[in-house]
Amino acid sequence: MDFLNPRALRWKIAALAAAACCAVAAVVGFLVHDATRERGLRVGHDRTLTRLIAAEREFSRTGKAPADIDVRTRAELPEPLARDLAERRPDTDGGYATWYDVDPPNWYWMWGAVAVGDDQILVVRDDMSTEVRSLQLLDRSIVKSVLAALVFVVPLAALATEPINRRLRHGARTARRIADGDLDARIGSGGRARDEITEMSAAVDDMAGALQRKLENERRFTADVAHELRTPLMGLVTAAGLLPEDDEATGLVRDRLRALNALVEELLEISRLDAGAERARLDPVPLGELVADVVRRTGTDTRVAVGAAEVVETDPRRVERIVVNLVTNAHRHGAAPVEVTVTGARIAVRDHGPGFPPDLLERGPQRFRTGASERGRGHGLGLTVAEGQSEVLGARLTFANAPGGGALATLDLDPDPA
Repeated sequence: MDFLNPRALRWKIAALAAAACCAVAAVVGFLVHDATRERGLRVGHDRTLTRLIAAEREFSRTGKAPADIDVRTRAELPEPLARDLAERRPDTDGGYATWYDVDPPNWYWMWGAVAVGDDQILVVRDDMSTEVRSLQLLDRSIVKSVLAALVFVVPLAALATEPINRRLRHGARTARRIADGDLDARIGSGGRARDEITEMSAAVDDMAGALQRKLENERRFTADVAHELRTPLMGLVTAAGLLPEDDEATGLVRDRLRALNALVEELLEISRLDAGAERARLDPVPLGELVADVVRRTGTDTRVAVGAAEVVETDPRRVERIVVNLVTNAHRHGAAPVEVTVTGARIAVRDHGPGFPPDLLERGPQRFRTGASERGRGHGLGLTVAEGQSEVLGARLTFANAPGGGALATLDLDPDPA
């Protein structure tokens, strides 16, 4: 399901929103934590000094320290407190020294000290555990609040991106339709939004329109050229029929005329396929018998092997056209032996030549290109016509190189069996 796909854009945006929330919460939490900690230290410091000042006054009045105040010598003081006390001056800061003694997880004390005699020090020790526990509770509350916020922020961010995802999915579907040959497909504006997606949709629509116009011009040009060539070609064929039969030049002229006539017919056929004017007329056909008869009529030295062939609902004229083109291509550009194998609803044509070039295997047949010099010469329309006719039949035509060498073309008339 697309909604649960972790790589979907909605979850990436939701993750970005969550990261932003966590970053903001971390900064705010740090500032609050630091401010609360400083406030707690100030409170503890002030409380300790207050007790220390009161104890000093009591000692100066009575000569005795209160019951909760220790009287120690300098040697009995903790080293950090003794060092701070040594740096204090009575005339500037009252001579009061403090030290925050921390030993997590349960030891938090604020110490205070002041000298009241040659070697008498009043020492106050105030428990800071309450402030520390309050700070820890504050930290936990911040974390819980952030997690609770994320529970709402992440789904809301995912839902908020649904209109964007819907527009992008519509654009992707339209682009695939264009790639599949539906050049009339357009994304459209999709509302009043004027954002980057709208700009991309308009650019794709413009590209599709330009591509459609270009292909239409090429299609019209191909058809016009083929039609214009037909009339003078028929005249040449008629004139060639009047030439002497036993002349070598006559045979050469007639051979070139047959090649030119085949080229014109292929151009006309391609123009009809491009225009989408071709429609298959389906009939039940015994595939093995049809292929064997077609190969026999090509007059080539081709081996035919018929396995468990089926009776297939297809257009026999188009199957014949495909098989003839594949066999002719195998003999023209490959090497003997050429083998045709019929199994079920599948026809495989294999030669033992150099195989199909990598460009053809990657991109499919290209018009007026044979792809590699070792595949021989030719105008490269035969495989293009075969591929176009297979699309009309709803079949799948694939090209590969056989493991033992040679080119292998496979026509599957039932690509998606039930």
